[in-house]
Amino acid sequence: MPPRYPTVGELTARAGALAAAHPGRAALRRIGRSRGGEPLTLLTVGRGERDVLVVAGPHANEPVGGATALRLAEHLLAAGPDDGPGAAAWHLLICLDPDGARRNERWLSGPMTLGHHFRRMFRPSFPEQPEWLHARSRAELLPETRALVDLQDELRPFVQFSLHGVDIGGSFVQLTRPLPGVADALARSAADRGIPLELSPFDAFFCTGPGTAVFDMPPPSRRDQFTGSLSPSHASTWYHPYRYGTTTAIVEAPMWAADEMADASPHPDPRGAVTGIGRLTERDAEFLAGLADRIRPRVPVHVAPLLRTVDDFRRSCPALVAEWDPESFAGFPGGLSGLNRAQVLALTIAARRLVLRTAGMLYQTAEGCGPAAHDVRDALDRFLTARCAVFERRCRPRWVPVADQVEHQFQVVRAAFGLLTEGARAPGAATAPA
Repeated sequence: MPPRYPTVGELTARAGALAAAHPGRAALRRIGRSRGGEPLTLLTVGRGERDVLVVAGPHANEPVGGATALRLAEHLLAAGPDDGPGAAAWHLLICLDPDGARRNERWLSGPMTLGHHFRRMFRPSFPEQPEWLHARSRAELLPETRALVDLQDELRPFVQFSLHGVDIGGSFVQLTRPLPGVADALARSAADRGIPLELSPFDAFFCTGPGTAVFDMPPPSRRDQFTGSLSPSHASTWYHPYRYGTTTAIVEAPMWAADEMADASPHPDPRGAVTGIGRLTERDAEFLAGLADRIRPRVPVHVAPLLRTVDDFRRSCPALVAEWDPESFAGFPGGLSGLNRAQVLALTIAARRLVLRTAGMLYQTAEGCGPAAHDVRDALDRFLTARCAVFERRCRPRWVPVADQVEHQFQVVRAAFGLLTEGARAPGAATAPA
């Protein structure tokens, strides 16, 4: 098991070594190239009546998925040529965004502290994230997105796993189709590794589900996220293969665990907490916007992607803060007074990590501007130190070893695959559309 996250180069080399060591049972192919010219590598293991698609690295700052994909490949190859009655061809896309993943390699070897992480992490601006179908036509899609969509159309998989690694929180699963039984498997694996289950993640705040930390994503006609959010689920590669009968499972494993994400007890002051979240976020956004404007004329081309992400936050912040106004929870089940500790912490983490990510990438932007921006860099350094300290006191995060993150995600994927296979074999099971 890996003591740390593998780099893009290590993922590619290991996938190639597995394919070379198992000719006839594993194959490697390039399904496209990234905007920066990186190969998009697909490792296929096994044969069967069904195709399984695993997408690792859909978000550049979430590196666990590549290690999980290789863990799956090694397991399948060790299991022998027939992996039981549910045998399938597993297609493992080891990194959907290699350009962005390479920008994150500066923090992968540690130290694993929030301060180091946020000063070195990179998350592309929303239009530059290949998971989302935000272009007007297929020809306008990012090359990484187009490669994934083409692969989905080619395979028409009966299940797609999108592997994510939330920075702070707990584990949870989102589903585009119901999957009874997966909540039990998720709970067992999380308990074995001391990982909390996230009762109400920001990404699924308005979703319901069949069990703890499992959420059925609603149809496009219904709200699934805060409307100010930059990631509408239905305009995503999660739903693109839905027409083929595909079930997509988004599997989240946390880097840092926050145990209060599993606390369903009533919050003592939800109004005060939510009001405070909004006010602090608004104040921090104004401070960061001012620093961004100061260095904007000096930003060199090679760090411009960092500033685009900062501008994303600046545009989205007013809408998010407006939605976190206490009055906006009038239509929430139980209203504002019904929010529990897990829900309030989910909102707190969502707001704080937006601020910290933005500050961290602005810090790197100032570094890239050289001595002329040292004053801005120093101001951001102080800001990050102070805000990370407050965040740690509020969330009490504890690092989850990479090996535990990988093994947890691996176990959940295998369990979900088994449940889907059993469901497909059950008498009277529905047939996927052609």
